[in-house]
Amino acid sequence: MPDRQISLSEAVRRSGVPASTLKRWAAEKIVPVRQGRWTAAAAAQARVVARMRERGYSLEDLKEAGREGRLAFGFTEELFGDPGERRLSVEAVAAETGLEPELVERILVILGTPVDRRRDVSPEDAQALRHCSRVLGAGFPLVAFLQLVRVYAQSMRRIADAEVRLFHLYVHEPLIRDAVPELEMAEEMGELAADILPLATPLTEYLHQRYLRFFVEQDVVGHMEADAGAVDTAEIELGHVHVSLCFIDLTGFTRYTEEGDIEALDVVENFVASVEATLPREATIVKTIGDEVMIVSPDPLSLTEWAVDFLARFEQRPQPRVGIHYGDAVYRDGDYFGGQVNLAHRVVNRALAGEVLVTDAVAGSIAGSDRVELKGIGRVSLKGFPTPTELFVACAA
Repeated sequence: MPDRQISLSEAVRRSGVPASTLKRWAAEKIVPVRQGRWTAAAAAQARVVARMRERGYSLEDLKEAGREGRLAFGFTEELFGDPGERRLSVEAVAAETGLEPELVERILVILGTPVDRRRDVSPEDAQALRHCSRVLGAGFPLVAFLQLVRVYAQSMRRIADAEVRLFHLYVHEPLIRDAVPELEMAEEMGELAADILPLATPLTEYLHQRYLRFFVEQDVVGHMEADAGAVDTAEIELGHVHVSLCFIDLTGFTRYTEEGDIEALDVVENFVASVEATLPREATIVKTIGDEVMIVSPDPLSLTEWAVDFLARFEQRPQPRVGIHYGDAVYRDGDYFGGQVNLAHRVVNRALAGEVLVTDAVAGSIAGSDRVELKGIGRVSLKGFPTPTELFVACAA
């Protein structure tokens, strides 16, 4: 990525740092400037230094960090556009889009780009709000739209965090260890980022389309195969879904954490990868928390059959244990909540290593299976639930 020369006044505008300060930082080699030539990358670096100063770091600390290349990643900021572009007021954007000012601010907070004290927004924020206005204008309910925006923001935040962290761990850190000069390091990382980052958008679009097709099909199949006698969708509250809820975790996992974090992480990654590779097509991993995986599925039968087959793979510790329940859950922001979810979690906590424990609601749905047989263990008291729950151990038939 070639150094793009800019004027000092342009560097001031881009960095938000006074000209006298920029000159001093350049003279003291806190911001490396070659032969007095200011570049977009150097202005981006000055922004980083200014932020570090606000956080209490001394100029000497920053100078040493610059020599070691620890600030070089900041140069790549120039790839993301000009932060000094003309900003717009919340009221102006609200008037243009037809959204209430309070709703504009609420959306921006959900997006993770809350308005600053001047109550103004960037052109990129304004363009995103125009898209939001068109979606709401098409008739999409506000309560559902805000949840969707929150899921988008949380997912993309996680993606961006992973991109930056992996770039840092596998590109930036090795360059630091090799003692590559700061400007050379910054240019090398900038060139690599400039080549890689444009690939992220088409890959993200491809994955989005792929999963949209999959979940549209799942929704249609779910409606067609629903047992109308067991579940009357007209009686389910708005925002609730009737779904199989499964928790699976590893027993005896503590021993691996005592052997070291990397060893424990390897065990968890292999475990989660095995779950992902073997799940029935209609089942979905909602989240992982440590060594625990939460799964949902519209079909309790196929989920229970999978669980029994899956546990048979583990003949030695740590062995998984599974708890499955079938009931209503509140769907919110891409996750599932409510008492029925808590019940499923209590069930897995009562299971033994290598055991699939299911509730009576699941048992009624899989009674005709020729692959699984159920062994009742009676009504069991579960913490937080006043009425004992009838539980069954699911085994290979």
